[in-house]
Amino acid sequence: MEVSLAVTIDGVKRVSQRLEKLPGSATMAISNRARELRAEGQDVVSFGAGEPDFPTPAHIIEAATIAAKDPATHKYSQNVGLPPLRDAIVDYTREFSGVDIESDQIVVTNGAKQAIFQSFAALIDPGDEVLLPTPHWVTYPAGVQLAGGVPVAVETTIDEGFKVSVEQLEAARTERTKLLVFVSPSNPTGSVYSAGEARAIGQWCLDSDVWLVADEIYQRLVYDGSAAAASIAAVTDGLENVLLINGVAKSFAMTGWRVGWMIGPTDVINAAARHQSHATSNVNNIAQMAAMEALRGPQETVDEMRRIFDTRRNRMIGLLKEEPRIRLFEPDGAFYVFPNVQDLLGDRYPTSADLGDGLINEAGVAVVPGESFGAPGHLRLSYALADDDLERGVEKMLTMFGSI
Repeated sequence: MEVSLAVTIDGVKRVSQRLEKLPGSATMAISNRARELRAEGQDVVSFGAGEPDFPTPAHIIEAATIAAKDPATHKYSQNVGLPPLRDAIVDYTREFSGVDIESDQIVVTNGAKQAIFQSFAALIDPGDEVLLPTPHWVTYPAGVQLAGGVPVAVETTIDEGFKVSVEQLEAARTERTKLLVFVSPSNPTGSVYSAGEARAIGQWCLDSDVWLVADEIYQRLVYDGSAAAASIAAVTDGLENVLLINGVAKSFAMTGWRVGWMIGPTDVINAAARHQSHATSNVNNIAQMAAMEALRGPQETVDEMRRIFDTRRNRMIGLLKEEPRIRLFEPDGAFYVFPNVQDLLGDRYPTSADLGDGLINEAGVAVVPGESFGAPGHLRLSYALADDDLERGVEKMLTMFGSI
């Protein structure tokens, strides 16, 4: 039996209106549903997970093992992060983002997701508007709303390569516009902004007195031969109005370790540090030491994972092209394909959400519908899964599509 969150006792609601209206994460819901069906013995291929299917590299696990045996890691540590890790982030940011920073411009967080929430908490006052180029990751609107802000979708399309233009941003700007969320490579589309495109947007933000929260969590998962996607902070004027978000989750197959960070001007970073001191205090020390090894240690595993993802990306695109009613944007980064399935919708499946339900319930294939990303008519498919599962899952999809 389903129980409403709006439970009342003697006419009094038990859940705050703020959280009662907050939707759960659609990506987590899809992944959990796939696990439930597998536990029931059903054959389910999941394209829902936003995480690498590879194990964390052995040298990182070894560093964590050593750290776990060190009594120094058993105690509270600095709220903003262990100094050796922050020093490693300074060097890593210089190498892959091309930005010179100091360690006092960093707060180490429980994953990049916490860094995003704290960025919003540090910058947004009630009623401030936040520009969200759409399609966007499912969590951005939730973070904005919890901070008292107003998400403002700025729609992009497959014809534009899912990239927003300065003209679109200017048309959406009002006197209440406080910040822009900029993501390259993108979740869910895999689009990557060129240095010139990023520079134009960064300059617009400077000229318009608009903050930038730049999520760079996928920056090293690009497939054009570059070491990393261009950082908007590097191609504009540094960190004057920019917060950079990053972490070890995607590039190092460390989603469960929960180590991310935020970088920015010291006044904003200090505010975020005060927030964190009350919310969580320090990040797990053992995970921090593992993250330091990821940043300082051998990088070959990143390159190998990227090579495998590139092969899978091409294979998934090739298979999906067999269905002529699917419109494809070929992603340049991250590990997602975001096809337009509008021509498959109709009486049987009126929306992409309905189509997603049909895929998991009838074909045993888990995908995330575009509605979750502010882009109905699309599906998000992760290619971060084994080659055999990828091919089997797409074939099951195509078989079901053939019956529509």
